[in-house]
Amino acid sequence: QVQLVESGGELVQAGGSLRLTCAASGRAFNTYTMAWFRRAPGKEREFVATIIWRGGSTYYKDSVKGRFTISRNNAENKVYLQMNSLIPEDTAVYYCAASPLTFDVTQERQYPYWGQGTQVTVSS
Repeated sequence: QVQLVESGGELVQAGGSLRLTCAASGRAFNTYTMAWFRRAPGKEREFVATIIWRGGSTYYKDSVKGRFTISRNNAENKVYLQMNSLIPEDTAVYYCAASPLTFDVTQERQYPYWGQGTQVTVSS
């Protein structure tokens, strides 16, 4: 069992940076695939970034490559999303998710555990 709580979402100017944090609990955390998804107003939830357990491979949505970085600190049971060079199109509620699986990790259906979300708003 895994419980997830996101934090760090704020109002920020275009070109600025934010660091989102996902605090996790549960004994299986260190072996779980972790990911960030987001849902913009009027749109479906979409994949943003994922990191395989034990700090393995990472995958990103094409539009955030080079701007966002996902990382994890297993000792502190935390996952981070560093977001740089933010643009208004990044405005969304960002969700942390966890999965015991290591395949099809960009797919929402693979994740049974979800946080409540944190709002990121990028103004222009």
